[in-house]
Amino acid sequence: MSKSHSRFYTVIKKALPGLGAALSCAALPAASAQSLTEDVASMISGGTSHLALRYRFEEVEQDNLLKDAIASTLRTRLSFQSAPAKGISLTLEADSISTVGSDRYDSFALDRYRGRYSVIADPVGSEINVASLSYAPEANSRYSLGRQRLNHANQRFLGSVGFRQNEQTMDSFSYHRQSGSLSVDYSYLWNVNRVFGGKQQSAQATDFDSNSHALLLASKQAWGTLSGFVYALDFADARAASSLSYGLSYQGKVKAVSLLASAALQQDYGDNPLSYHAAYWLLEGSGQFGALTWLVGTEVLGSDDGQQAFSTPLATLHRYQGFADMFLNTPAAGIEDYYLTLGTSREKWNLSLSAHAFKSSEGNQDYGREWDVVTGYRVNSNINLEAKFARYDGEQFGADTDKLWLTLNMLF
Repeated sequence: MSKSHSRFYTVIKKALPGLGAALSCAALPAASAQSLTEDVASMISGGTSHLALRYRFEEVEQDNLLKDAIASTLRTRLSFQSAPAKGISLTLEADSISTVGSDRYDSFALDRYRGRYSVIADPVGSEINVASLSYAPEANSRYSLGRQRLNHANQRFLGSVGFRQNEQTMDSFSYHRQSGSLSVDYSYLWNVNRVFGGKQQSAQATDFDSNSHALLLASKQAWGTLSGFVYALDFADARAASSLSYGLSYQGKVKAVSLLASAALQQDYGDNPLSYHAAYWLLEGSGQFGALTWLVGTEVLGSDDGQQAFSTPLATLHRYQGFADMFLNTPAAGIEDYYLTLGTSREKWNLSLSAHAFKSSEGNQDYGREWDVVTGYRVNSNINLEAKFARYDGEQFGADTDKLWLTLNMLF
């Protein structure tokens, strides 16, 4: 039994006597029991449920010894959101990922494809994706307990990796409060359910036994939003990924230009066997010129003398450093990403083109370049299509890689 499960059962064990006493209390008025029954019934009858289907065809070609990979997968998601009763609500979500037709890819599952084909991290299997209780004692505050989808700000430090068929969710306690211009988001994470979980044993850790804290404070003013954050990550079974990160970010607008700036420091934390300090910063500007939108930016994940780099293991990493996902693990020499995105949309269509240039933050290595193209078509409010292509040309890091995605989303 893992430490996280041990902690869970300890909590349950401590709670059972009190729960049993409450249930056996003969003095409980019949009216109270009836009221509880009515509350539960109203939560269920007033709730909403959805069926979401996401079909994806993904192809990966790499200039290495691995065979080209093809994944044709379907994610079926059933979700239920109860109505609130006395401020309490329930959220449930179950996922099932299956292959449709062609199936030859390395999902990290220990099967016949492992180590022979390029990686597509969409293992097949079923799981409870979300199961949480929330309590909102007032309109501007909420407590949540259970398996949750957590997305902080732009998901650079904490995100659900929603692009993958199997999301990353957290077994956690969370608190949110909005008081005027100030918002507070705090979470304690005792287990991380990673994207590698499936019906077969995986070469990757499918869970992180965690003793971690995430805090995000944001103040929204007329001149923009200033945020402060602290992420204290301690993983019993991934000690080298344990870290303490803290920093500030600003998001605002100067005339017609939107600005995003962020800076952070990171050091070893918990049982990390390494001792290091590294810095992070990001600067973006974006705007619109006629029907064309533009975004230009640079992001730097620094390194401590080339020994250990700034990392964000709980981020939605697919959103950063190119869609080819070549830098999911930050190289020890760090990384600097210089990028430009141009986009346009018309009625139901949208199109964007991005270019990236990558180099190390230490040692002046030229990692390579990447081009990304994304186009989407919204059939209606329930159905949309997306095509995405990424080409990475490696110089001193990784193999040349082409990736293609074709996705159909349906919500009922």
